[in-house]
Amino acid sequence: MNDDISGWNDWETAFAEWNDVTISELHGLMTGLMTVCHAPTKIEEWEQLLTELSFSIPNEAALTLLTEEAEDTSFQLKDKDDAYQYSPLVPDDEHDLYERVMALKQWVNGFMTGFGVTGCTLTTEENAIFSDLSKIGSIRLDPDDEFEGGEESYLYLYEFVRMVPVSLAIRPRKSMMSLPLIAGLSIDAKTAKELEQEGIKPKPIPPVIDIMNQNNPS
Repeated sequence: MNDDISGWNDWETAFAEWNDVTISELHGLMTGLMTVCHAPTKIEEWEQLLTELSFSIPNEAALTLLTEEAEDTSFQLKDKDDAYQYSPLVPDDEHDLYERVMALKQWVNGFMTGFGVTGCTLTTEENAIFSDLSKIGSIRLDPDDEFEGGEESYLYLYEFVRMVPVSLAIRPRKSMMSLPLIAGLSIDAKTAKELEQEGIKPKPIPPVIDIMNQNNPS
């Protein structure tokens, strides 16, 4: 799938001025949320979520793209046939293998964060899936290093990662605004960044991997 068809070019353009995380990681974050949540219809909901995760707010065009892509992803994962066509946002094979491996790693880390903040309880089998994901998210590779297994290994990892949202999107959906990260905030509640500016350190979000393995420690 080339960069135009996958949407890579659209995301790069829309988020060109936003560098909090890579577009692959943001896409993974969005997918992790949409595996469990209904798609928000208002960009303000994404603004609130990103703020609570201590991200800066992208411009309106970028937020609009994120909102539309989240809606498409949510509907795709709900459909038993379309779900198997899902693809994570990574560059096409015209890019160096290093760039693709790093993008897949970033997508995985974003996905684990997005799914982690939903507060879902995992089965033993799902814990094993996240254990494997965490290994991909921990890949260390320098630009001059040769990726062990080359293209074949990358494609194997890509296919595994691609099917993770499909296998997890079986739960009853919830509103993103009902997540523990956001729910219960009063209208005049201060954001994490506002608290930080006042010298109050917000309670940190527990590490995602610890959440995923709390009942199955390694």
